[in-house]
Amino acid sequence: MTSPNIAQLQGVTLTSSAAAKVKELIASEGDKDMALRVGVKRSGCSGYAYDMFFDSAIDPSDIVNETDGVKVVVDAASVSMVTGAIVDFKDDGLAGAGFAIENPNVSGTCGCGKSFS
Repeated sequence: MTSPNIAQLQGVTLTSSAAAKVKELIASEGDKDMALRVGVKRSGCSGYAYDMFFDSAIDPSDIVNETDGVKVVVDAASVSMVTGAIVDFKDDGLAGAGFAIENPNVSGTCGCGKSFS
């Protein structure tokens, strides 16, 4: 398998509902320079789990996308595993609310849905 060319690496995008929720959360943090950092870490029974947090430090090697004024940053080590992924925010009332990631690079998930390969 060949490594993807840097021009092929798209990073991660947000839906409008996810961008609105992230913008609201960043505003509550009080630092308008923050971005949503999305990455992966070794974890779980399938090998990897998503890692999402707010970060104001952007490295020159990071892939940065912007949706509705919200920056989404992916580190160089994670980008090949999440490129083309879409983060959505769903509020299902009593069923709960949260972020969901649709990732075209996932080949399998564990039974609990917390990790992927």
